[in-house]
Parts: sequence; structure tokens; C-alpha cells
Amino acid sequence: MIKAGIDQDALVTMFAEASAKQGEALRKAVSGATLKALQGRELTLDSIRKVVKTVADAASMGAAKNPASEVDVESMLGKALAGIDSALLQAVEANRKALEQFMSHGVGLGEKPMQAALANLEKMEDVFFSAIAKASKGAGPLQGPWEQALAAFKLKGSETGTQATQTVEGLLAQAQSTLRDTRASGLRAAQAMLDSYAALVSGVLIGMSEGLKAGSTSAKSASSSDASEKPAPGSGAPAAKSSARRARR
Repeated sequence: MIKAGIDQDALVTMFAEASAKQGEALRKAVSGATLKALQGRELTLDSIRKVVKTVADAASMGAAKNPASEVDVESMLGKALAGIDSALLQAVEANRKALEQFMSHGVGLGEKPMQAALANLEKMEDVFFSAIAKASKGAGPLQGPWEQALAAFKLKGSETGTQATQTVEGLLAQAQSTLRDTRASGLRAAQAMLDSYAALVSGVLIGMSEGLKAGSTSAKSASSSDASEKPAPGSGAPAAKSSARRARR
């Protein structure tokens, strides 16, 4: 039966027939099934919750048919937890790469979708543990072994939780570093402008001076031209006096 993208029958059979010595094979099988199911849907917390519970239910059904001792069954369930954890670790890595791609295109972590993605990363371990706790309550006689396996796993700490925390911290540090680099680039550009300020002012001043000189030369040329067109003082007086004497005669 396929549920939530998982072949439950295959997992049930594997857990029903497994021995304590096949723990690593169980871990890999659970990891592969969980990862495949996660890849076939949007990677939301709700999707993770459903997939984890489905895997745990299948493990419970198979382990309930296994004639092994309670200690061995608890060990098998511990391997199931390790397998789920391994798959969720890949989900954390996928989130990190996606967030870094957005950041490389200028999307800041202050944007609401980015904040939501970071918050989901931090909640991933809690979703994992809560889904297992819910599945264990419906596991009948296996509730005890599930609780014991989960308690031991929590004590050790999940790789999902550790990696999620490191990813969030790393992305925040990267964002701060980018912000500092941007500010430093701005300061360097401003300093370069300040360093060239004196030369800039000098250039402007030279331009202004040359403009003033050009204006002064034009004014002098116009004045000389006007002066050459005016008659010399007294130059027309003798001719005027001669004309007046001839008229009286």
C-alpha cells in the first residue's frame, strides 16, 4: 500500500522479518523511503509531519509482527529514528541551498518568506519528534519501546536539529557579512570621492577662472571697437568755421 508516497507494505515486511543484526539495513531503507516521499511533494512542515508519521506507523506494524525480544525491537525502532533523521538532514541541506540562492540574488533574510523559511528550519526537529510521539500513541504494545527509543534519541540529539541550528546561524552570519561588505564598499567609494574632492574643486575653479578670462577679453575687444568708430575730439571744428565765414559774405 502506498501512503504519503511511501510503500508501507515493503517497510512493514522489512521490520517484521529483520533481526537486530540488520539494524543498518533498516536505517538505510527508512532513510531512502522517507527521502523519496519528501522529494515527491512541497517541503513544508505539514508534509514532513505526515511522512514521518507514515514511516513510523509502518515500522510499528512490522515490528509488532517481529518475534524478536522487546530490547531488539526497541533497537530496531531506534534505527528507524536514525533513518528518518538522515532523510530530514537532506531536507535541511536543501533548504540551506535554496536560501543561499535567494540571498545571492539580493533577497534579504528580513523578507517575510525568508524569515518563515528560517523559522521552519528551526522547528523541523520538533516536528520530527512530535510526529513520532503521536505515532507511538497509536502503536499499542509498542508504545513503550517507541517512547524508550525516542527518549534515547532525544538525549543524543538529532543531526537534523544540530544541522538546522548551524544552518540558521551560518545564514545569519553570512547576511551580516554581506551587509558589512556592502557598507565597506560604500565607504570606500565615498572615501575615493573625498580623496579627489580637492582636485575636483580645483578643476571647477580652473574652469570658472578660464570662463572669467574669456569674458574679460571679449569685453575689452568690444570696448576697443567702439572707441575706433568715434571721431577724434575737435576734428570737425575748422571745417565748420570756414563754412560759416563763407555764408556771411
